Amino acid sequence: MGHILAIDQGTTSSRAIVFDTGLKVVASAQEEFPQYFPQSGWVEHEPEEIWASVLSTCRAALEKAGLTASDIAGIGITNQRETALIWDRETGAPIHRAIVWQDRRTAPFCEELRAEGFEAELTRRTGLLADPYFSGTKVKWLLDNVEGARARAEAGGLCFGTVDSFLIWKLTGGGTHVTDATNAARTLLYNIREGAWDAEICARFGIPVSMLPEVRDCAAEFGVTEPDILGAAIPILGAAGDQQAATLGQACFAPGMVKSTYGTGCFALLNTGAELVESRNRLLGTIAYQFDGTPTYALEGSIFIAGAVVQWLRDGLKVIEAAPETQALAESADPGQELYMVPAFTGLGAPHWDAEARGAVYGITRNTGPAEFARAALESVGFQTRDLVEAMRADWQGQGEGAVLRVDGGMSASDWTMQFLADIIGAPVDRPEMLETTALGAAWLAGMQAGLCPGPEGFAESWALDRRFTPAMDDAARAARYAGWKDAVARTLTG
Repeated sequence: MGHILAIDQGTTSSRAIVFDTGLKVVASAQEEFPQYFPQSGWVEHEPEEIWASVLSTCRAALEKAGLTASDIAGIGITNQRETALIWDRETGAPIHRAIVWQDRRTAPFCEELRAEGFEAELTRRTGLLADPYFSGTKVKWLLDNVEGARARAEAGGLCFGTVDSFLIWKLTGGGTHVTDATNAARTLLYNIREGAWDAEICARFGIPVSMLPEVRDCAAEFGVTEPDILGAAIPILGAAGDQQAATLGQACFAPGMVKSTYGTGCFALLNTGAELVESRNRLLGTIAYQFDGTPTYALEGSIFIAGAVVQWLRDGLKVIEAAPETQALAESADPGQELYMVPAFTGLGAPHWDAEARGAVYGITRNTGPAEFARAALESVGFQTRDLVEAMRADWQGQGEGAVLRVDGGMSASDWTMQFLADIIGAPVDRPEMLETTALGAAWLAGMQAGLCPGPEGFAESWALDRRFTPAMDDAARAARYAGWKDAVARTLTG
């Protein structure tokens, strides 16, 4: 019983990682699953394909580790957050594909909410904005568009959940319909001031409260797996949305600490402690984590496209065969060309929140080629992060000039990208030895709940630096490059 199993269910793949009690990786397995794009701006997942990928990676990771389910003291789950699923309470069968966080089909309803002046109240209660990104509008769409769904929901026959909730339901054989506070906080239905589902918002969206899961702390008893699923009954002891799990994995426990995770998108979270900051710069207020019924709040900036821009270079433009090639290409790019890529493939997130914006590239010449596109793609991640950092500095005085940014996620492995990031934000960028901070955060939650791992202070002491990137760009060059970026974004915005 000296091991922990972390399930990291992401947007494009599922991973399972076995950790020992020292939170060192013993074995892991990863599996991609299909993405569905039924219309422009629509993104869906097949729930049963997500479940199959989680099941197979868990079994593969245990086999690689030479362990059985009986050796696992607890499971921690982290997940893509705002993706919405609805399933039958009796059979567990999904009523429709999952609508993914990137999906923009509910933009007209969000515009309706803004037009009637309801967005301000949404923001005050939930910390969020009226944007298709969040789960609540997707739930409304499903109830409105799947035949018979609303009647079934009102009769108590349907369950809504984010991916964590769906996985816990499946793992426990329908035994528990639960979520944690961080995932609930991303639905647009949860009042993060009161710590409860908001009946008025649910009524405005036409969502029966009976559909919603019970909300628990991040480290809690979430149920026990059915023995035949993994080979023995295992308690599920931790859950957090992926960006909050990364915040925990980066040990950002003190107010003022900030981390930025570079996966499909990029998400920066600034710990604001017991204070829920009302952003004046269209950042989100959210729950960073919750222990013993007490939430710790954060400001969050969400960028929809980060690592996905490299996937586009590979799969869309086909100018690379593998993501690591972008660094060598960027290094070989013509320094005289100032190319700006605004990757608004699914709209622009913080601080612009323009659901209708679409991707654009500015500054193309006859000499522009794959190298310049690669450099512009990687730089777009740094520029977008600078937008978030500027907003955070303006919103919260504790996040001043030169504050260190802790980074993780796949793109953080690129030295070139991280150096440009440090250059353009004008602050040190710290990359930890452990880049799998999302899974690490989930594992630590389960390990702490099981009594195998230390509390926050002890865990923070184990954080280890791999490399610090310090700014090398002069102030004039930084200002000029950022001005060029802001001009490109202004040309891209639709409003």
